[in-house]
Amino acid sequence: MLSDHPVFPILLSTDLDATRAFYRDTLGLEIIREDEGDRMVFRSGGGTHLVATLSTTGTSDTQTQMAWRVPDLRAALVDLRARGVRIEEYEDPDPVTTDGIADMGHSWAAWFLDPSRNVLGVVQPKG
Repeated sequence: MLSDHPVFPILLSTDLDATRAFYRDTLGLEIIREDEGDRMVFRSGGGTHLVATLSTTGTSDTQTQMAWRVPDLRAALVDLRARGVRIEEYEDPDPVTTDGIADMGHSWAAWFLDPSRNVLGVVQPKG
C-alpha cells in the first residue's frame, strides 16, 4: 500500500524564523502552510513537500537528511552559490569532493547545511 503514495521529509528546526528565511528567501521554496509556532510546510518540485518542525535539540546526525534530484548538478551549484549558499567540501573518509562535487559511482552529489545544521544534498544521477 505505501508504495503507491508520496513521502515527504520532516526536518528539525531549532529556529523557525531562520528556517523560514533560508528555505523561502534563500532557496525560493513557497510556504504552503504555517502552523502557529511549531511547523511549516514548503512546496518543492514534482508535487513534493518539505516539513520543518520546531525542535529544542535539532539533529545531531551528520548524514544527509534529504536531497533534491537535479538534471544538472553544476548548474544547481552555480544557482545555490549565487543565492549565498555555502557548498560543503569533504575529504577522506567522507566522499571526497572537488569544487563541492563528489563522484558517488551511480551519481554526482553535493551538500550544504541549513540554519539548524541539517545536511541537504543535491544529486545528479549518471546516465
